[in-house]
Amino acid sequence: MSYLKFNKSELVNLEYSLAIEMLSTNRAGGYSSTTIVGCNTRKYHGLMVCPIEEFGGEKHVLLSSLDETIMQHEKAFNLGIHKYPNIYEPRGHKYIIDFEFEPTPSLTYRVGGVVLKKELIVVHNEEQILLRYSLLDAHSPTLLRLKPMLAYRSIHKLSKANLYANTQFKNIANGIASKLYMGYPALNMQTSKNSEFIAVPDWYYNVEYLEEQKRGYEYTEDLFSPGYFEMSIKKGESIVFSASLKEVAPTTLNQKFRREMTIRPPKNSFVNCLTNTATQFIMKKGRTTEIVSGYHWYDCRSRDTFLSLPGLLHHDLKTYKSVLDSISLKLKNGLFPDVIDTENPAYNAVDTPLWYFWAIQKYAEFAGETETVWKTYWKKMKSILESYKDGVNDGIAMHGNGLIWAEEKGVPKTWMNAVVDNIPVTPRYGYTIEVNALWYNAVCFSLELATKHGDKAFIKTWKDIPDIIEKNFMEIFWMPEKKHLADYVKNDGQNQRIRPNEIIATSLPYSPLNDESKSDVLKAIEYDLLTPKGIRTLSPKNPAYKGIYEGGTKERDTAFHQGTVWVWLLAHYAEAKFKLHGESFVPEAKRIINNFENDMNTRCICSISEMFNGDPPHEPRGAISQAWSVAAILSILYMIEKYEKKTGK
Repeated sequence: MSYLKFNKSELVNLEYSLAIEMLSTNRAGGYSSTTIVGCNTRKYHGLMVCPIEEFGGEKHVLLSSLDETIMQHEKAFNLGIHKYPNIYEPRGHKYIIDFEFEPTPSLTYRVGGVVLKKELIVVHNEEQILLRYSLLDAHSPTLLRLKPMLAYRSIHKLSKANLYANTQFKNIANGIASKLYMGYPALNMQTSKNSEFIAVPDWYYNVEYLEEQKRGYEYTEDLFSPGYFEMSIKKGESIVFSASLKEVAPTTLNQKFRREMTIRPPKNSFVNCLTNTATQFIMKKGRTTEIVSGYHWYDCRSRDTFLSLPGLLHHDLKTYKSVLDSISLKLKNGLFPDVIDTENPAYNAVDTPLWYFWAIQKYAEFAGETETVWKTYWKKMKSILESYKDGVNDGIAMHGNGLIWAEEKGVPKTWMNAVVDNIPVTPRYGYTIEVNALWYNAVCFSLELATKHGDKAFIKTWKDIPDIIEKNFMEIFWMPEKKHLADYVKNDGQNQRIRPNEIIATSLPYSPLNDESKSDVLKAIEYDLLTPKGIRTLSPKNPAYKGIYEGGTKERDTAFHQGTVWVWLLAHYAEAKFKLHGESFVPEAKRIINNFENDMNTRCICSISEMFNGDPPHEPRGAISQAWSVAAILSILYMIEKYEKKTGK
């Protein structure tokens, strides 16, 4: 019996089926994504979406969808589905009788006596998707028509009918090559069986994307179809359709589909689902390896990479190191770019380089040695510390009290970086709590390495700084009457709003807090911010609290860190609790994990969303599949396993 279960009787109910999305990636930046009935509800949806090097590696939707039609007795039954103003047309979802995601996404249709199964595979490390159509039952001669719908545009934009599109195509083996616009590669569409391509070039106007409408964006576009493929299909026969940036030999398609099926990872348990999804964030480009922050609209981001690495790759240290090596090359003047591989990267984040230390620290923990860290990253680590000590970009500097001050007018410097009307929503300037906790950890870890590997000059310069930081950290951040830490401190005093950032001070390997203070902080977090889906960013008691994340860009950005629940913080909460309570926290950690089992069948299959509403029932929001969310749950699973081993369970 399949672990992933869907309400088969509800598949024809669009309220149910359009809310569940699926995502498959090629591990090289490309993906295929739509709803479980094949109706695109986002501009980011598409059957074949891939980075285009000619456009700076930005992802583009080439093949939006492929409409299938069954022909019997000269009657056509269209299995596709699109949303147009006030209507769904065609309404192929009414023929769906089954949906499965294990081992690969598949839909089964029944049209009278015809039963047709469609299976999708995104080929790993290639720009190619394969669709296999198998006729399971039929009592009369049957024809299969396949009509490609092309978009040829950035994932962030929408296409419109125009006179500049190249509506011509080139005949290739069992198919056509189409290229709508100059600068793009050709899309090669081929079938494993000899087929006839009937040219019927036409624009399909005003296709609507409901999720974009909800988010306050433009939501209609025009798609172009060059025509359709037609071929006979017999009972028991399978035909493979390929869309690729390279022309392929049609005779290899059936074999390639079968081979790819054999290497699909299992999705027969919660752990296997998340492990499979973890690999979908890994992107290999030539000699570099990066982590995609989330799908669909996020690129590779430095902070997200460091926060995600331990959860996603604790079991694969070769890839872990490859990511660290790749991103280490991006270090500039003590800072990492906010977004990797963009033309004009911004270097704003004060916390990101300190998370770099933490990610390296975790690597050393998993590897059980520091020699690799010392040889590979020590010079980079020292350069960051020296930059912070001397001052970075006039906005980041270590003060005489050993703490890091970060302030730049109009520029958010931490992960709470939402901006509305050019004004940061949470302007956390001055001494911020997680930055200084991370700073203390980075200095202590560096002294540990220097002591172990004999860097006497470094030890002489830095040996007294941890004590200075520890003393002033408590004096500046601790609020005795509230028994927790200020979120940030400026010249005019402490910001006493309870936010989740103080969790970081309790979870790090080196902490300026004693166990009693850690326990008090966690109690405060549990009382005001802890939910079954993660940690709130602001207490519901606060007048600025926003419990629902919805509306247009301004409304959503205003709520971004003003009450929304973030999953990634749970990993740090769990780590802090394990440090304090050891294996006795295992049952509670398992309850945290159990709160996410239902997410495997909802919103994005096998994945976890970027965030959740602050108000119950804590519905998922933001990106449908987020690296640090998945990484957090995998990290907690790793902790549970580690502590259970100690008890012999």
